[in-house]
Amino acid sequence: MKPIVEISDAAEISLPRGFRYGAAKAGLKKSGRPDFALIVADAPSSAAAAFTANRVTAAPLIVDKEHLRASGGKVRVAAINAGNANCAVGQAGLDAARATCEAAAQLFGCRTEEVFPSSTGIIGVPLPAEKLIAALPGLATSLGADFDHFHQVAQAILTTDTVEKTEFKQLEIAGPDGAPREVRIAALCKGSGMIHPQLVPHATMLVYILTDAAVDPAVLDGYLRAAIEVSFNRISVDGDTSTNDTVLLLASGASGAAISPGNSAFAGALTEVCTSLARQIVADGEGITHVVELRIEGAATDADALKIAKAIAHSPLVKTAWAGSDPNWGRLLAAIGYSGAQIDPERIDIRFGELAICHNGGRATEFDEAAAHAYIAQPEFSITIQLHQGAGSCIFWTTDLTHEYVSINADYST
Repeated sequence: MKPIVEISDAAEISLPRGFRYGAAKAGLKKSGRPDFALIVADAPSSAAAAFTANRVTAAPLIVDKEHLRASGGKVRVAAINAGNANCAVGQAGLDAARATCEAAAQLFGCRTEEVFPSSTGIIGVPLPAEKLIAALPGLATSLGADFDHFHQVAQAILTTDTVEKTEFKQLEIAGPDGAPREVRIAALCKGSGMIHPQLVPHATMLVYILTDAAVDPAVLDGYLRAAIEVSFNRISVDGDTSTNDTVLLLASGASGAAISPGNSAFAGALTEVCTSLARQIVADGEGITHVVELRIEGAATDADALKIAKAIAHSPLVKTAWAGSDPNWGRLLAAIGYSGAQIDPERIDIRFGELAICHNGGRATEFDEAAAHAYIAQPEFSITIQLHQGAGSCIFWTTDLTHEYVSINADYST
């Protein structure tokens, strides 16, 4: 019997079974808002994670990798702080992350290797682990499994974000007896600036995805890699890859529905969740006024299509033109030309939505500058580039670059 997909609206969905949530004020954020959050599994859960490709890596990510290897891909507690990235502070950063993990493990009666720390905030400032450790007991007693507690976590992990970012899915998967069983997925993330994730084996983006499906860690890893490749690895706000980017997927198994490799229902739902969160991150980009969907078609390969999308998305000239709703398609052509992808300049077509802008590498005969300006003055718009080189393609989401972005990041540390 093939899996059945029935995906519900977020308003109708329940949180995955087997997890509790909570947040507290540890005193890291200057605003005094909650800045320390926990996601606690009732029992060690299967885990898969992906991390930044930046070679300057925050201390918690180093600890996370060690812990996942030592635990065999099991996590009991995710401990997340905002207001301090715990990066570029040397051994003190590792000591702080490990001390927090040891305190959490003692409190929840699990192995230290089953604690997964994350940090986000300013780089280069020592993390006062004693503040997190002091907040742990009270936070542990306040955990809950309802939406209010889930949203506490979604709020506490924010830095320059203006809104919380969440997504929910539920579906039915055929059980061993052929009867459908409900599987729930819930996810939350943060990210607004320093967004150009390059997740490996492939400020900051932190993503936590939870499901009550039963999935072996190695199998879970395969599902996560496939989902992030077409979601989080297809967005950019400013082209900067953070030192702390992390995506963690936990499966509690509390639903009793086992997921094996090749389950299209689960893969589809997970990809939808990741894509929704990725687009929410772009929409909350620092100072942005436009969200842009790039559709690259007819490239020699998918890899070439991605090269072109990134060249366009990272061009200050292109992004500032979008900020002014200036239909300067010549800047797009220039970015395509230096992308390193295989192209024929005389076969490139560009459309803004359905408007013909460029045909065979030159101005389209029907080009209407006023209409093009009006189209890209919208908060969201799409640009399609047809290269006529092959079957390669990709969809990529990015933003404009505004004065407000400069103001936010010029004043970030002070």
